[in-house]
Amino acid sequence: MGKIIVTGASGNFGRAAAEQLLQKVAPQDVVCLTRSPEKLADLASKGAVVRQADFDDPESLVKAMEGGEKMLLISTLRVGTRVEQHRNAVEAAVANGVKHIVYTSVIGGGLEDHPGVEQTDHYDTEQIIKASGADYTFLRNSLYADAVATAMAIPALQAGSKPDNAGHGKVAMVAREDCVNIAVAVLTQDGHANKAYDVTGPELVSIPEAVAMISEMAGKPIDLQHVDDEGMYQYFDSLGVPRKASDVVPDGPIPWASEGMVTFGQSIREGYFDVQSDDVERITGKRPRSLKSVLEQYKGAWPA
Repeated sequence: MGKIIVTGASGNFGRAAAEQLLQKVAPQDVVCLTRSPEKLADLASKGAVVRQADFDDPESLVKAMEGGEKMLLISTLRVGTRVEQHRNAVEAAVANGVKHIVYTSVIGGGLEDHPGVEQTDHYDTEQIIKASGADYTFLRNSLYADAVATAMAIPALQAGSKPDNAGHGKVAMVAREDCVNIAVAVLTQDGHANKAYDVTGPELVSIPEAVAMISEMAGKPIDLQHVDDEGMYQYFDSLGVPRKASDVVPDGPIPWASEGMVTFGQSIREGYFDVQSDDVERITGKRPRSLKSVLEQYKGAWPA
């Protein structure tokens, strides 16, 4: 097996994937790309190759991709402006002879017609990868249960209320750990070229059901307020969140825009996330974790 490149290796997902790969393949075949190599000194000490790379600097990428055969392209966090970053990475990889690109997409990533701003980024990136000539595997991840257990649970418990525009739409929330497991499996097994997998948890749950579960486990009431999309925008406005990706101040206090969150909720409400698959278990051999088990994992971080 040739070298496996992991982009964004100092992020949560990338680091977890790199650590697993180090247990499965020769350490010198794990190439970790990061803007901050010092953050990966521990992986370098285990024999991984750590290289400085910046998705906004195509020249740095070309050098960083040397010798790679497969690449795990982890989508960057810049919703609305990340497609160019992904294009830079794909072009540098293919120019260096990378044969297979595994990409962390989203449920519905293959749909041309979709309300989600986040999904549009993933759709555009999938098309770039398909057109690149490399083999591809698209890992279309559902909503992270970890985000529900932290970014959703903590403010809702602090405020005792949560505005929400997802209605009663269902989503099979998935543990980030399961998303990492399937990514590593696809990178280290044969037979996954030119396929797309729906990476989901074991049960379909609505946001109100998830909030009720959080409330019950914490022993604190949370008043869920059903709002429309404009009401959701106004809530984020009140927190000082810019509406559009183009309005985000570089290196400012809030690095994301509310349109990603609002259209995500809309996508759930309109049924675009109502997908539950057995791909995680089929490919990793492990049953995916339930939302409840992920909530229990993070419960210690909730306000007392």
